[in-house]
Amino acid sequence: MAMDFRQLDIHSVYNYAHFRKQCEGLWVRKEEKNQTKREALAPCSSFSLPGDRCAGAQGYPGSLSNPVSLLSDTHPRGRMASAFSKLLTGRNASLLLATVGTSALATGYLLNWQNVCAEAREHHRMFPPSADYPDLRKHNNCMAECLTPTIYAKLRNKVTPNGYTLDQCIQTGVDNPGHPFIKTVGMVAGDEESYEVFADLFDPVIKLRHNGYDPKVMKHSTDLDASKITQGQFDERYVLSSRVRTGRSIRGLSLPPACTRAERREVENVAIMALQGLKGDLAGRYYKLSEMTEQDQQQLIDDHFLFDKPVSPLLTCAGMARDWPDARGIWHNYDKTFLIWINEEDHTRVISMEKGGNMKRVFERFCRGLKEVERLIQARGWEFMWNERLGYILTCPSNLGTGLRAGVHVRIPKLSKDPRFSKILENLRLQKRGTGGVDTAAVADVYDISNTDRIGRSEVELVQIVIDGVNYLVDCEKKLERGQDIKVPPPLPQFVRK
Repeated sequence: MAMDFRQLDIHSVYNYAHFRKQCEGLWVRKEEKNQTKREALAPCSSFSLPGDRCAGAQGYPGSLSNPVSLLSDTHPRGRMASAFSKLLTGRNASLLLATVGTSALATGYLLNWQNVCAEAREHHRMFPPSADYPDLRKHNNCMAECLTPTIYAKLRNKVTPNGYTLDQCIQTGVDNPGHPFIKTVGMVAGDEESYEVFADLFDPVIKLRHNGYDPKVMKHSTDLDASKITQGQFDERYVLSSRVRTGRSIRGLSLPPACTRAERREVENVAIMALQGLKGDLAGRYYKLSEMTEQDQQQLIDDHFLFDKPVSPLLTCAGMARDWPDARGIWHNYDKTFLIWINEEDHTRVISMEKGGNMKRVFERFCRGLKEVERLIQARGWEFMWNERLGYILTCPSNLGTGLRAGVHVRIPKLSKDPRFSKILENLRLQKRGTGGVDTAAVADVYDISNTDRIGRSEVELVQIVIDGVNYLVDCEKKLERGQDIKVPPPLPQFVRK
């Protein structure tokens, strides 16, 4: 029977983690004929949870302590270890092991979740949940608003199969009480199962952050048919550039806050191998941050493509800057209109962009490229994290659903100074940022305008909302230039296309 991730606690995962490393080591050793190398491949004597690292054989390119080649599909043993890891981390791992006749001892380690060391349990539960409860009295984020002592007591001892805990999920929100201009989420997911194991907290946070979207009863739809878009050409006297971005996570691997070095490198390897298969106007080149030449770095800076090591405490407190710049990189097509960031805040961040106001063309390229990348990844035996309750799974709950942000740089000097500007944006389901993004000023009255919502509407609906909304803003700007009055539009209904 499939494992119920909600029933795991912090101790039972220890047996699974140790068993998993034993199996990986045995799988590799089975293919190794040389006795010396076989000894070098011996599994570690202890397991490690996210953030820790294996202390096994050093220097051997296929050891668990140096997993980049072991988990690489270009390494002969790596192809087997990688595939085996995916099987073990699958939702039906226990059924698989029992079916293929794994020994009773091995199967027992996976299935008997109550086989826990009494000393470890006693040590962890030395203090009651109330003694561990964070002080959130001065906090202003979604997590702080939703977390209660009752929820904390229920979830504190639970862990995901990868060993991620509730305290790790909320640590960034505990360390960062709030933001001066926006209400932050205050928590992240360490893996896909985090949203299931800690649903008692994630669900109300999602509902609060996404304007009433209730993941308990609502379903999210996906639509990447760009032909449905209308009025997708902006007046380029006002709109300077257009872009659409989203994120995608690879199922079976931990998300950036919790991933090991091996998992991060596997993400990079899977993405690169898929991107190499892109053809036509999507074909391009990958730049590995750790191996980038000064010339390449300067060119990417000039093109505004390069992403830096996270410095925001919201990200660093969530563990997203670990091991920087290991296994991070940027891929873009030769036209520099289709980009993919690898291992930044999410496994992948997909971006379609160009100068000018042709949002329909930008979205068409976005949909076509995203579908092709997914096809190439699936051809290698992987898939993106998705479910009908939450849509596409990403690190931050704010990006669940579509993960989509469609935006433009638009110059609106008169409207931006009008006292009704903020209300107009609110009713159009739009948000504004400075020219350079969050926490930046609007240079020369140029604002970054994008969709507010991420979940509960499809990609086509969200892009159409941006197109209709930006056209309305430009129309208001023209009226103000002529000395005419403008009106605040009626608010858009939630989760339903107008």
